[in-house]
Amino acid sequence: MFLQARALALGLVFAPWALCDDSIIIRDVAIVGGGASGTFAAVSLRDQGKSIILIEKEPVLGGHTNTYQDPLTKQNVDYGVQVFHDQQFVKDFFDRLNVSWTVALPSFTSSATPQYLDPKTAKPVNYILPDITTALQAYAQHLSQYPDVEQGFFLPDPVPKDLLLPFGEFIKKYPEIANASFTIANFGQGLGDHLKQPTLYVFKNFGTDIIRDIANGFLVTTNQNNYEVYDHATQLLGQDVLLNSTVVSTTKRDSDGVEFTVRTPTGYQKVKAKKLLITIPPTLDNLRPFNLNRLESTIFSKFMSTGYYTSLVNNTGLPPNFTSYSASPDTQQNIPKLPGVYLVTGTAIDGIFDIKYGSPSPLPDKDVQHEILSYVTKLQDNGIAEKVPGSPEFVAYKSHVPFELTVSRDEIENGFYLDLYSLQGYLNTWYTGAAFHTQDSSMLWNFTRSYVLPGLLG
Repeated sequence: MFLQARALALGLVFAPWALCDDSIIIRDVAIVGGGASGTFAAVSLRDQGKSIILIEKEPVLGGHTNTYQDPLTKQNVDYGVQVFHDQQFVKDFFDRLNVSWTVALPSFTSSATPQYLDPKTAKPVNYILPDITTALQAYAQHLSQYPDVEQGFFLPDPVPKDLLLPFGEFIKKYPEIANASFTIANFGQGLGDHLKQPTLYVFKNFGTDIIRDIANGFLVTTNQNNYEVYDHATQLLGQDVLLNSTVVSTTKRDSDGVEFTVRTPTGYQKVKAKKLLITIPPTLDNLRPFNLNRLESTIFSKFMSTGYYTSLVNNTGLPPNFTSYSASPDTQQNIPKLPGVYLVTGTAIDGIFDIKYGSPSPLPDKDVQHEILSYVTKLQDNGIAEKVPGSPEFVAYKSHVPFELTVSRDEIENGFYLDLYSLQGYLNTWYTGAAFHTQDSSMLWNFTRSYVLPGLLG
């Protein structure tokens, strides 16, 4: 893909000071993870006079921001992160990176009326999307009772019972929001079993600001290329980025600073920093190289995760303006039963369709890919798509695993997020990323600038 080529052309995969075996990278802050949070933190810290090193395992920055460029037409398709919040701090970040932006109303479907199909059989389901206006207003009134939840996991003590209710039970208790629940679930893809998740996580995924942006417009890149944000950030940060690199072991992480070893494309590199910022999903496997102590391990071991997968598929036989949403025939409010396909929709590239797939728990990529292509075949068998020569095939595919890190209702009630947030600054280590707030680039930028950067700048 053009992103990898772009990174190689910039010479950022092979930083010159990484070629010396006996050299040590010394920085104010070492950042592990170059997704939305890590990239934002790196640019912000550099702008405020801190020296940084940003370590990313992929060949490009951007995390869940996935962009495909057609080799013939050069048309871009964002098949990961789609939109951003219309907030001043987002505009400021785009302006800092010289990324042109505009505000646009959401266009998550094609001009054609969407079909509603069973996520398992790809057969039509007798479902008509209701008018959600009144229900969405009622939902917003519930959100307004917990304004701090929009900023992070800042929960009242004791935690209100409504936030702990499985979302399916919340709908039964407050039937006035029922007509909006299908839309909420489809917008907040990746939560797994939406009806069983504590309502807290639904509120986090579909909050007040999203409702406002649905009405007034989201921020989008003018060039319809969201990777432009991270391409420009990569150029700005230059040799302070280590791509294709991972932390393999830590020799020190205490009140005096951190020291660890990074595997890079050119060999192993030692890093010393006053402070460490971890932005990768805080699973025990991901954090193993940092030698967690018992306190940290106990907290992070409580996370569960879902699976979310995004792909671009061609040779489908689908008409150009086709869009389908999954609706299960036998579930509450027809919310899709997973694992299964969420959405099939056309893209700006002729013949290529965006297909999203979700699961309550992570699945092997080969199984997900098989299910996605099998679903397209079912569309053909059901007469929804034409049978065409050859088989459907992937143009692009990305696994966003682990996606949604959550904990049980009991853990939430017993103060898990107080324990989690108490780790900020512990052993000179800070954290940000979706597990500390929500799966939303804009909201993560706000959380990072408001609640994490002050500790790193102090």
